[in-house]
Amino acid sequence: MTSPLITPADLAALDGVTVLDVRWRLGGPPGAELYREGHIPGAVYCDLDTDLAGPPGAGGRHPLPEPGAFQDAMRRLGVSDHRPVVVYDDVGSTVAARAWWALRYFGHRDVRVLDGGLAAWTGAGLPVAKEAPAVAVGEFTSRPGGMPVLVADEAAALATKGVLLDARAAERYRGEVEPVDPVAGHVPGAVNAPTTENVGPDGRFLAPGALRSRFAGFGIREGVEAGAYCGSGVTAAHEVLAMEVAGLPAALYVGSWSDWVADPSRPVATG
Repeated sequence: MTSPLITPADLAALDGVTVLDVRWRLGGPPGAELYREGHIPGAVYCDLDTDLAGPPGAGGRHPLPEPGAFQDAMRRLGVSDHRPVVVYDDVGSTVAARAWWALRYFGHRDVRVLDGGLAAWTGAGLPVAKEAPAVAVGEFTSRPGGMPVLVADEAAALATKGVLLDARAAERYRGEVEPVDPVAGHVPGAVNAPTTENVGPDGRFLAPGALRSRFAGFGIREGVEAGAYCGSGVTAAHEVLAMEVAGLPAALYVGSWSDWVADPSRPVATG
């Protein structure tokens, strides 16, 4: 299996690659500001809200974009079908994972995440730039279906017949706090697996064996159907990425909790 991760040294040595900076903060500051302060030379800024998601609504706060809209966004950022893509952020790859997943879902076959993000890059003594590069329009074609997805009913069923992971912090899973969505709690039967525990203190992913052991503790092993959700399908993509590093396939409930609670008839569990 080819790893979905790449080291700073390997990225620095790679020619002919499109690099996307997908830094983002819930509540700010805007990722574009962080990008202008300094980014990997040649990287192009990719916005989570407008490039990697559709408009918020019944499908959640970060629903899948329409294929045509995603194709247009990626072409504008210089993404092409036969050119490798590397994505990075500065928050343990939690946002970069959404870019990795979206590109994979829409058919790109060579996407990797910079393990450790911008901190790993600068920690390796590699340079940053403030100038935005000139971008040639890419030749990316959206082909939806490259990664497995779940809708609400399928997520509910998976929580009973397989393993559905809730990637949010434990207090949100338990329903003790809910800073974003109107209802607190979790999908009945889901298992809490905070995304933050997929990486070490340096923001790099745990080794594949360590990740396999972590997910085995939740009942996930070869042959067990697995999926993940979070608040709006961003950090859950990080869970899917971590499982891929571990060699375990998983589906993403893109709408996640923000979609689940949009229908008041859906059950909510706490504790």
